[in-house]
Amino acid sequence: TIWYLYRDNLLPKNTKFVGYARTKQTIADVREKSKKYMKVRPGEEEKFAQFWEANDYVAGSYDKRVDYELLNQHLSKSEKGPVANRIFYLAVPPTVFEDVTVNIRNACIAIKGFTRVIIEKPFGRDDESSAKLSNHLAGLFKEEQIYRIDHYLGKEMVQNLMTIRFANKILSPSWNRENIASVLISFKEPFGTEGRGGYFDSFGIVR
Repeated sequence: TIWYLYRDNLLPKNTKFVGYARTKQTIADVREKSKKYMKVRPGEEEKFAQFWEANDYVAGSYDKRVDYELLNQHLSKSEKGPVANRIFYLAVPPTVFEDVTVNIRNACIAIKGFTRVIIEKPFGRDDESSAKLSNHLAGLFKEEQIYRIDHYLGKEMVQNLMTIRFANKILSPSWNRENIASVLISFKEPFGTEGRGGYFDSFGIVR
């Protein structure tokens, strides 16, 4: 997805992408693992090479401030201009949200621009844990700095449900609470939990 945005010139030219996770690997390793997912059309090879030049990777823990200080130093090396904004996208289990956000707030806040934190669902595992996380974030960031997203809403079928419901003259009169008892949507995908079985025991689809 990031490659598509870069390819279509939808990002500022000086945008840098830095991956951060516990896995000990290089950006070359990341590129190799990503190869099977990247769709590069003929004539885009040079642009694709430029895209990877804008990528980097830093390995570190989720709960040690010193690792985030090293990350901050790494980010600062790329921030040559007068303005440098930072956007942190947290595609991590909810169990580490608190550690990660505390360390971002203490060690990685942008000095020369704005800081934004994007949190991918699930946002807690029930209303109590969701409220706890909201209160935690409110103590670290202003509301306008926080984005809560659900990537599932990007699925084409989900996006088109309203169109199917109201634009179809046959379905429109009958698709209502008087005629429908329940709605079941099934997605069949050709892969498993991809090594994330422990995560799905407590969060997400299976639960």
